Amino acid sequence: MKKLIALVVLLFCFVPFLLAASGCEQHLTRDEFRAKQKTFIIEQAGLTKDEAAKFFPVYFELQDKKKKLNDDSWNLMRKAKEDNTTEAQYEQIIGQVCDNRIAADRLDKSYLDKFHRILSWKKIFLVQRAETRFHREMLKAVNRGENEPKRRR
Repeated sequence: MKKLIALVVLLFCFVPFLLAASGCEQHLTRDEFRAKQKTFIIEQAGLTKDEAAKFFPVYFELQDKKKKLNDDSWNLMRKAKEDNTTEAQYEQIIGQVCDNRIAADRLDKSYLDKFHRILSWKKIFLVQRAETRFHREMLKAVNRGENEPKRRR
């Protein structure tokens, strides 16, 4: 009887964890993420339909280029986890990761001119602020078990 009671108590202790784990299907496809990001940025930065139609192809082009650099860095970091990695290889990996960060920053800087052909400097600032807010809100939403960032101004 004691074993049965202990089993029931254990079962009730783990049920909340099992229920919480079942609600963790929070994966968004790239297109879903971009659609949410686009909607959020349009709303927060006050972009017109015309501005958004011209801006987002350029914006997502930049994001794709930066993603390639980040993917390269992550692949290098994974490579560094191997047990037989030498000091010279670590030095090379760290140098390349640093170079990738610099290249991403240069891309950001070079795309400012492209953005300014479409948007005013104020709107570019508002887009950058909205982008930061979007990522922050998405992280908070994931922690709350949601898929939507909160929209506030």
